[in-house]
Order: sequence, then C-alpha cells, then structure tokens
Amino acid sequence: MSQTLTDKNTPNSEDTIHTVNDLDLTNVRELRYMLTTHGMRPNKAFGQNFLIDRSILQQIIDAAAITPEDTLLEVGAGTGVLTRELAQRAKRVVAVEIERDMLRLLAETTHEYSNVELIARDLLYFNPLEVFGETAYKLVANLPYYITAPTFRHFLENTNPPQLLVVMVQWEVAQRIVAEPGDLSLLGISVQFYGQPEIIARVPARSFYPAPKVDSAILRINVNKEVRLTREERDRFFRVVKAGFTERRKQVHNSLTHGLHYKNELVRAWLEEAGIVPSRRAETISIEEWINLWRVIERQTASPAS
Repeated sequence: MSQTLTDKNTPNSEDTIHTVNDLDLTNVRELRYMLTTHGMRPNKAFGQNFLIDRSILQQIIDAAAITPEDTLLEVGAGTGVLTRELAQRAKRVVAVEIERDMLRLLAETTHEYSNVELIARDLLYFNPLEVFGETAYKLVANLPYYITAPTFRHFLENTNPPQLLVVMVQWEVAQRIVAEPGDLSLLGISVQFYGQPEIIARVPARSFYPAPKVDSAILRINVNKEVRLTREERDRFFRVVKAGFTERRKQVHNSLTHGLHYKNELVRAWLEEAGIVPSRRAETISIEEWINLWRVIERQTASPAS
C-alpha cells in the first residue's frame, strides 16, 4: 500500500489525509510537503529540478505521441511526475533513477501502476538491449543539464537506439542541436547524424522547482531507421569531425591539420577533392560534406602512396 501522509499544515485544508498517489506533483506546495515529509530536498549533485508546470507536462506527452502499445524509457525519473503520466498511456514504462532516496519515493508515487518497472542505475550504464532486446521503444525524459551530451551519444549509438526521443534540455543546448550549417557544432552534428531534431517549446525556468538559472526546451528527435555507416566507420568519421572543431572559428584546413596531424598541403588537397573550400570554418560544413571529406580521407590514407 502507498504511504499515508498527514499534517495539519497540508496545502488544502487542516486534518486532510493524503496518500502519495493523491498528491499533485506539479503543485509546488504539495511537492515540497511530500519531500519534507520524506526528509528530502532537491539534490544539486544529481541536477534535480522538478517540473511543476502541468501545461508543459502535457506538451511532453503530446510530443511523444504515445499509444497503448508503446514501450517507454524514462531516465532520471525523479519524483515520478512524468512517470505516472506515461504509465497511464503506455503498455510498459521502464523508469531509471540513480539516487537511492529518490528511488524509494518513486516506488511510492508509482505504486499503483503495474506497468512501471524501476531500475536503480546510472543512465550511462543502462543498456537498452539488455532490457528491451530488439523491441522498439521511445525515450521520454527530463535530462539533467550536466549529462545531456553524453546521454545523447549513449542512446543514439546503442545497438537498439530509441525510435523517438522527447527530452527536456537546456534552451541553449537545444538551439545548438537543431542548428543549420553556418552555426553547426559538434553536438549538433552528433545528433543530426542519427535523426531529425526539432524544438517543440521553450520552457521558462519558473516551470521547475527549484528554478534553474536558465530556460529549458522540449526537444523531439525522430531517429533514422538506418544508420549510414558501420560502428567502426562512425568512429573514424567522428574523429575527422572532432578534429575539424578543435579550433573553433578558425579555417577548417588549420583545424584538421592540427587535429589529424597531417601536413597542411595534404589536408588542403583532401578538402578541395571533397568540394570544400579550405578557408571555410567547421560550423559552415554540412553533414553530407563531412561524409564526403571523410570518404576522401579514407581513400587517400588507405593508399600505399599516401
């Protein structure tokens, strides 16, 4: 049974008895009451900022286009404010949480949902293949700011990546991810290589408790059904792209020369063969152009004459 919470100073009225399942986790007074009752407070070390805006919560749900047959993954589930909404709509919800006290609270707030499975693990050590096998799933989550980029790489590069991601990220990070050539970054290329990202909505800082210092965004990524390169080829491809961004805002021939440790004349020749003007900057180069350049380098460096 769920734990009963009692207090004469509850948010609604005196002598009201609440169960954890009855609490509105988007109501900051009820949320604070629940945390206090459990001797807890938001943990900055784990990036805990709890969503308290029901309209934003609904936009996340809508963006995920959940069906009764869906399998969902939520990482960093926290209090369960999103978990409970997912459980009402999907066939199976796997919620991952690393913080032990929060995990115990999560077990209470999701107790009534038999389709929710809780896993105590660092999300970067969670392997979807072990839990879902080859079953398709969607990832829906409010990502901690400090671990956003590693999270994308971890799941998008997995043998069984999510078919769709709907995640809350820092506003500036979302802008970098959806940027077009001219303002591309390594992060943007790393995500766009695997799928098509779009910003669904801007989320003001006041939508969270405690409020972070910056706004967030709901980001949706439709993941490509097929990846163009093998795992080994992707590793070599991104080595070239990373080299191109080693000296941001500088001409790409200089960045590649220093990043790949080849002579500048050779790098210039590769760029020209790929149809890329050597004086361009890395942020102006499209993914297709990077792939063309990588293929040129692969051919040239594989040749005994190189």
